[in-house]
Amino acid sequence: MIFYAHSENNDKVKHKLVDHLIETARLAESFTSNVTYKSIFYLAGLLHDIGKYQPAFQRYLDSLGKHAKVRHASWGAGYARNQHYLEASIAIDGHHKGIPNKSDWKNDTNCIYNREEEGFDDVVNSFITEAGQYFKEYKPFSLNNHDLLKEVFIRYMFSALTDSDWLSTEAHFDHEKHSLRSSVSLPIDIMIKQLDEELSRKSKEGYLNKLRNEAGSLVLRGADSPCGFYSLSLPTGMGKTLTSIVWALHHVKKNDLKRIIIVLPYTSIIEQTAKVLKSIFGDTWVLEHHSNYNEGDVEKEESSDSFTKIQQRKKLACENWDYPLIVTTTVQFFESLFSNRPSRCRKVHNIAESVVIFDEVQLLRKEIILPTLKMLEDVKVIMNTSFLFCTATQPAFEKRQGFDGINTITPLIYDPTRFFKQTKRVKYHLLTDLNPISDTELLSFVKQEDTSELVIFNTKKDTLQFFKSVKDIDRWGKKYHLSTAMCPSHRKDVIQNIREDLKAKKKILVVSTQLIEAGVDFDFPVVFRAIAPLESVIQSAGRCNREGTLGVQGGRVFLFKLEGDSMPDKTYSACAQEAEELIKQNIGRLHDHNVFKEYYAKIMQLYVDADKKKINEMRDNFKFKDINDSYKIIENITEGLYIYNYNDESKRLFESVENKEFLSMEDYRKMQAFTVAVYSNFIFKNIDMCKKMKQGFKVWFGNYNIETGISISAMDADKLIV
Repeated sequence: MIFYAHSENNDKVKHKLVDHLIETARLAESFTSNVTYKSIFYLAGLLHDIGKYQPAFQRYLDSLGKHAKVRHASWGAGYARNQHYLEASIAIDGHHKGIPNKSDWKNDTNCIYNREEEGFDDVVNSFITEAGQYFKEYKPFSLNNHDLLKEVFIRYMFSALTDSDWLSTEAHFDHEKHSLRSSVSLPIDIMIKQLDEELSRKSKEGYLNKLRNEAGSLVLRGADSPCGFYSLSLPTGMGKTLTSIVWALHHVKKNDLKRIIIVLPYTSIIEQTAKVLKSIFGDTWVLEHHSNYNEGDVEKEESSDSFTKIQQRKKLACENWDYPLIVTTTVQFFESLFSNRPSRCRKVHNIAESVVIFDEVQLLRKEIILPTLKMLEDVKVIMNTSFLFCTATQPAFEKRQGFDGINTITPLIYDPTRFFKQTKRVKYHLLTDLNPISDTELLSFVKQEDTSELVIFNTKKDTLQFFKSVKDIDRWGKKYHLSTAMCPSHRKDVIQNIREDLKAKKKILVVSTQLIEAGVDFDFPVVFRAIAPLESVIQSAGRCNREGTLGVQGGRVFLFKLEGDSMPDKTYSACAQEAEELIKQNIGRLHDHNVFKEYYAKIMQLYVDADKKKINEMRDNFKFKDINDSYKIIENITEGLYIYNYNDESKRLFESVENKEFLSMEDYRKMQAFTVAVYSNFIFKNIDMCKKMKQGFKVWFGNYNIETGISISAMDADKLIV
């Protein structure tokens, strides 16, 4: 009898089960270069579908799915458990439904593990008859009874198994699609040459450029170090992105790694960073993966077959990150690492043997810092991955008394203080010594400045109220509002207009939430900032005299405290209070880089018991599903609202998808450009202006203000996500 894994493809050919098992095993084995892991990865692939040797499953295939589905994952998992391949057993059990909690895994596999399942011997005998010759000897290895390392190892193997299974299945059903996946290796020497050429074209004149070049030289010296944790702390505007890429490329070459992954907090920064990287390395090597960007959209006039294939290959690579240089989001990276879902975990094995650059990592929620750092430490050990923390305000992530952080973080620049002292581009001022002031009082200070100004608030409510108060004042040529109440396409257009106005030396006023603090490279002569966490204060100042054209401390940053002290949440408020106390003691310390360690040490101390959801404890007990449900980069649950009334493009896109039975990933990605994330309560209160479509997404048919976004009153503005 011939056993099959899958039904007929377009060529009327069934997928032989033994072929599928061997293909999956060999692929899984190839997904790790660690010789110690190869045999167990291979065996996980070989055993994962032995449940398909059940006569009932073969009848299910013959009936073209008309019979009830037959469970099969637990058979391979039970048999692997019986053979004492415990980590492989857990991975196999979850290869369709997701990695289970340990207790669920035991329940799934008990009957087969105890050889009590009816037909067990027949299934095993059929498997051994067909695939026994392909067995490889299991080579045991030790993780020193370290359950957290075992937990990451299971995630690693689960990812490799899932990707291998899907790739083998895809090759059977869609050979043309599968052929586009030919792996693109990191062309390290070519990319180093391209980056060297780009840097050689940059000006060497001026003190800022000289400092940038010096920083690049210092960082390069640390590239030959082994895989580990590193930090790069440089002032805003010092070119951290390119400096970190210089280090990463040489570090990859020295340690024979496979790829570079850049992890950023906001899509606006991703778009900007990817644009810079593509201008240096070309479109071929850079994968931009986030919800607002569709790699299938061809942005060039070029329409050659080769270019189209590159776009298709990149689109497929978003599934498993099999690409040389990836730019992605904090949410995508970390929630994939902590996920138990096959589709999300599929990419995790390609985090192995990579350099991962975290830009602006200080923006992570403090409540998840401890489990996040512990996961990274375990990934480094199991997957041979290097991590670079890259920011102007370096958090104190190192392990110390009272804080279970990372054992060793090696700075690429040992004395960043000198760079911060030499780049004092602004002078800080306290409005009314940080005694609370009203909007009217703040406006009187803002009106005293006869130049372009940026005013940054902590919440959308405060931002919207102040913007309304200046709308009818003719002091500025243009006035702009920025917040996440505006859809991404709207924000992108406004940011571009602001850049053009600043370049043209027009006098403008921008009123914004803190979304402007990371990755938006504005250069204002004057910035007003509501008191906030220290990192936000410093990042805001980075939007003032950014290029140093106004001379040393020629930019002016005014810190103020509003009456009512509006803050996004309790954590933000606690951090802002620590910053306020520090600033009041000595405002000059804002220029002292060492103040960050002191500040972050205090902040982290507030969260030494911050793992309130007990994620590390759950990891220690192999509760994969519970971890998936508990670990969230964004705590508050939000829903996406598609904005119908933004412009003609948003209306046309809606009309093109509203009658479709199912929406493709491409449809959803295009729609993200016109989608605002809101709290569920906002939808409940404004249900008359929302409509849930048959495909599941929700549409906002209410007013949309072309200046401020979803049109709601100022007091309701914070019902939307910050």
